[in-house]
Amino acid sequence: MALKIKPEHILFLDIETVPLAQKLSDLPESHAKLWSLKFEQFKSRNPDRYDESVDAAKAFSLEGGIFSEFGKIICISVGIMTESGGTKRFRLKSFAGDDEKVLLNDFAGMLNKWSSPEKQLCGHNIKEFDVPYICRRMIINGISLPDVLNIAGKKPWEVQFIDTLELWKFGDFKHYTSLNLLTTVLGIPTPKDDIDGSMVAEVYYSDDNLQRIVSYCEKDVFATAQVYFRFSGLPLMEQEMIENAN
Repeated sequence: MALKIKPEHILFLDIETVPLAQKLSDLPESHAKLWSLKFEQFKSRNPDRYDESVDAAKAFSLEGGIFSEFGKIICISVGIMTESGGTKRFRLKSFAGDDEKVLLNDFAGMLNKWSSPEKQLCGHNIKEFDVPYICRRMIINGISLPDVLNIAGKKPWEVQFIDTLELWKFGDFKHYTSLNLLTTVLGIPTPKDDIDGSMVAEVYYSDDNLQRIVSYCEKDVFATAQVYFRFSGLPLMEQEMIENAN
């Protein structure tokens, strides 16, 4: 069913997240204690996951951004297909900044204007990561969920999400394939030609280079759209089709 949806009715998206602080010691004491407890639980359940050099503080710097309770969103990039005068464009826009509440409010406002029953959101692993993370951080920041994200009580076929990871699984729910690997095997230029997700926190906190992260996030959005095009049997887009709306 997803493959029958016109690209013009899809909002492709990706997010980038970082730990709430550069160091565990910069967190409020209550948060730091809860992270340390979570880390000890992970270690006991996954003894091979960490070597002896990794303590709670180092694990926080490496992985804190993965967890919505201990991380924050610094960028949400979206892309849509547009057509004017017979010319098609892939329009990119990013909501980015140090103030998470501001960017989430702006993103929610855009979603409320854009969404309608025939439109869908699309991302890679969007159902297990991007959307839950966005929703949790909106609740934490006191922001009302846009209707398209408010999926509580909805049946699976009522949820307006297309997940390219789920499409690639073909029912094999144990299988995980990164966007980098998927683009490689499909002959699509990789979006990881500069940085990857493991480097985002360092680029943000140490290099203070948010724009580099925005560019990386937008590349992921374009790559995800290309993957969807391959699933749909459509020709891939050219780089020249990209239009930045920021």
